[in-house]
Amino acid sequence: MNNLFIGLFLATLIIALFSTRLYSLFWWYLLNSLMLSLLALTIGFQTYDNAMIISGSITLVLKVIIVPYLLKVMSQKYNLARQIPPNIKAQYSVLLIPAILVFTFYLAEPIVEVMHHHANYVAISISSLFFALLLIIQQSTITGKIIGFLMLENALFLLGTTATDGMPLIIEFGIFLDFLMTIVIIILAFEKQEVQS
Repeated sequence: MNNLFIGLFLATLIIALFSTRLYSLFWWYLLNSLMLSLLALTIGFQTYDNAMIISGSITLVLKVIIVPYLLKVMSQKYNLARQIPPNIKAQYSVLLIPAILVFTFYLAEPIVEVMHHHANYVAISISSLFFALLLIIQQSTITGKIIGFLMLENALFLLGTTATDGMPLIIEFGIFLDFLMTIVIIILAFEKQEVQS
């Protein structure tokens, strides 16, 4: 079951790279967060880790329900463009995706030799980080970049979960708050720019 969730997590991130509509990007972020929360809950129940179960539950409520709703409200409030043309053409992304996957599996090889379990998960988590960074670079709109930052935070959570058999809850909160503050600053800058124009 864990293999299914982590595979779908990576798939939603890759598909998000090819999204050209804002609402479809919201949906891919929602599904990405859903796979992450289900993975955390599954690992939590398998290992009887209460902190992981709490993290999975909070992720389910916060990132699957509240954050996508707020993003949709914000997009409607500011009448943001529905079409989001990417900065990187699709044919270049098609070449970059397998290159990143091969590079990250090569990069994770020393880690794989040390770890006896979740070895491929770590490689996929590292590639997810690169894909999230690529999504941030690729997006030409402020909302697309915000979603890229949120998916980057999801990838960090996945890396912490797979590499350490469960990231401490307080560290996950700290990372999420850092990203949340970054997003708030971006939104405030966007509002200021709208007022000036």
